[in-house]
Amino acid sequence: MNDIKILQAFMHEHLPLTRIWGVELLAAEGGQASLRLPAHADLLRPGNTISGPVLMGLADMAFWAALLSTNAGRDNSVTSSMNVNFLAPAGPGPLVAQARVVKAGKRMIYGDILIFAEGAEKPAAHMTTHWVVIA
Repeated sequence: MNDIKILQAFMHEHLPLTRIWGVELLAAEGGQASLRLPAHADLLRPGNTISGPVLMGLADMAFWAALLSTNAGRDNSVTSSMNVNFLAPAGPGPLVAQARVVKAGKRMIYGDILIFAEGAEKPAAHMTTHWVVIA
C-alpha cells in the first residue's frame, strides 16, 4: 500500500481520529512515514501549545502508517507500549511526525517517532514504541 492517497483514505476509514483531526499523510514507504497535523484550536492546552495526549496520538498514528507501508494494509498488530519524552513545547501547530520501524520480529515490532513543530529543526517530542502482533 504505497500510494499516499490510498493509504491516507485507508487510515481515515479505519482510524477515524485521523480524519477528525485532519491528519495528512506526507510520505510512507519502506517502514517510514511522515504525517502532518494541521493547527486546530481544540487540540491546545493552556500555554497555546498542542497537548501531550495529542502528541502521543499523533505518534501512534505515524507509527501505524510506517507499519502499513510494509504490509500492504494487512496489519495485525497493536500498540503494546510507548515511551514519551517531551523535549520542548510543540507550539500551536501545525506539527510533523516522522516514524520508522526499527525492528520487526514475528511477535514484536519496535520503532521510534520524532515530532516537530512544522519548519523546526529540533524535535518537540521523541517516542519509542513496541507493538505486538496479535495474529
